[in-house]
Amino acid sequence: MNRILKRTLLPGLMAASLASVSLVPVQPAAADDQILRDIGIGAAAGVISGGVRGRGSIINNAVKGAAAGAAVNGVHSTRRQPKNRRNRNIIQDVGIGAAAGTAAGAITRGGKDTLGDAVDGAAAGAAIHVITNGRGRR
Repeated sequence: MNRILKRTLLPGLMAASLASVSLVPVQPAAADDQILRDIGIGAAAGVISGGVRGRGSIINNAVKGAAAGAAVNGVHSTRRQPKNRRNRNIIQDVGIGAAAGTAAGAITRGGKDTLGDAVDGAAAGAAIHVITNGRGRR
């Protein structure tokens, strides 16, 4: 009985699965280029800030900066006024970056250098603001 099921059921199952995979239209996974830009800028700023301060590993500083970049982008995209979405706010970017850097540092390092984590995140937020010239989504 087991052989009969294998011989009759499996080839039909394979044919159906292959047909369904090839017939289903596939949409490309398009990531938002602005969030990737902000994460990259934040990671680079985190590495540079951590290197200047002489604290933490490169990977840990990059993670804190990337978290700050993602948070800055996420908060910026939730602003309601179209004018406010087009023009970033430096104080908001630095504050959100500092908060996200502190949170990421608490998760990755257990809160060993909270002030330094905030400085790394604030540097990432400021770098995002400066490099994007204060412009957000268009």
